[in-house]
Amino acid sequence: MTTQDLRIPLMRPLLPKADLLVPYLRKIDQTRWYSNFGPMVDAFEARLATMLGLSQETLVCVASGTVGLTLAIKAFEPKPDAYCVIPSWTFAASAHAVRWAQMRPWFVDVDESTWMLTPDIVLRALDEIDGPVGAVMAVSAFGAPVDVTGWDAFRQETGIPVIIDAAAAFDGAQFAAAPQVISLHATKVLGIGEGALIGSRDTTLSARMRALSNFGFVSRREAELAGTNAKISEYAAAVGMAALDRWPETRSAFALATVRYQDAFAGVEAVTMAPAISEQHVRSTFNIRLLGRRAETVMPLLAEQGIGSRQWWGQGCHKMPAFQEMPRSALPVTEALGESVIGLPVSQDISLAEICDVRDAVANALIR
Repeated sequence: MTTQDLRIPLMRPLLPKADLLVPYLRKIDQTRWYSNFGPMVDAFEARLATMLGLSQETLVCVASGTVGLTLAIKAFEPKPDAYCVIPSWTFAASAHAVRWAQMRPWFVDVDESTWMLTPDIVLRALDEIDGPVGAVMAVSAFGAPVDVTGWDAFRQETGIPVIIDAAAAFDGAQFAAAPQVISLHATKVLGIGEGALIGSRDTTLSARMRALSNFGFVSRREAELAGTNAKISEYAAAVGMAALDRWPETRSAFALATVRYQDAFAGVEAVTMAPAISEQHVRSTFNIRLLGRRAETVMPLLAEQGIGSRQWWGQGCHKMPAFQEMPRSALPVTEALGESVIGLPVSQDISLAEICDVRDAVANALIR
C-alpha cells in the first residue's frame, strides 16, 4: 500500500499557501536580491532570534539540518578521525553529519526514562573509548527539551565540545553556549521546505558557523576557513516569513492534536507515550512504545486499516548498513526502543475522529 492509498497518512505537511507568500515574493522582485544574506534572510533571522530569545548575531540559517550539524561540528575544529560520542537512538542525519565532518561516531545508549543521551552516560563511555574524543552530539528525542545547561557544564568539566541535534525541538527551545541545530524541513512544526537554524549564545562560535556557511569568508571575500555553501535563499526566507505570520494558528493546531492524542491513548493498555509529550512544546510527530509487542508485527496491521505509521529512527543507527562498522558501547535501551517504538499520524488538520480511529486500530492490533 502506497502513501496515497492510506486513509490516514503518516504526515500531511502544510506550508503557507501561495497567497501568503505573494507579498514577500514581491519584495524580492523589488530588490532583485535572491541569495547571499539578502534582506529577506536578514528579516527572517531577526524574527526567529526574537521569538527564540537570541540575539540575531547568534542565530544562523542554513540549507538543511544535516548541513547545520556538520558546520557546528567543524566550527570546533576537531582532529580528523577523532571520535564523536553520539546516541545510536537518533535519525541517520546525525551520524551522517559526524562522518561528513571527518569524525568517527562512537555509538552509546540513551536514558530509559528520557530516550536521550546524558552527560553521565558519556562520562561512563569515555572510560572505554580507545582513542581521542573530539566532540559529543546530544539529540532531542522527537522534540523533547534538552538540558542545555547540563551540557554546558559537561563541556566546562571535560573540555569536550557539545553539539545538540534538536531537529524537531523548535517550539519552546532553550539555548546556551552549545550550538543547537533545529530543522525547518517541511515535516517540522515550522517548515520552509528545506532549511535549519543554528542557535548558540556563543557569539564567536556563531560568527564562525556563519563564515563556514559562506565559503569560509570571514572579513573579506577570501576563504580564511575551509567552508562550504550552506546559505538559504531569499525565497526560502520568504516561506519562513509567511510561516511565522501564521505560527500562532500552526502551533494551536499541533497543540490540539497533542492533547487529543494524549486523551485518546490514556486508557490503552500495553502502550506508553514518548517522554515529555506536552502541548507546552508542540511537535509534528506522536510516538508510542509498545509493551510486549514488536513494532514490525503491529505496523502491517495498521496499514491494513489504511493508517500510516513509521519507525522514525529504525532500529538505531548502529543497525544501518552505513554505520554497522562503527564502534559502540552496549546498547540495551536502544535495542529495546528500536523494537517497540512507532510513530503515528500527525498533521495540523488531523481530526478527532481520525485520532480515535488510529487509537482503535492500535488497540485492536495489540490483541490480534
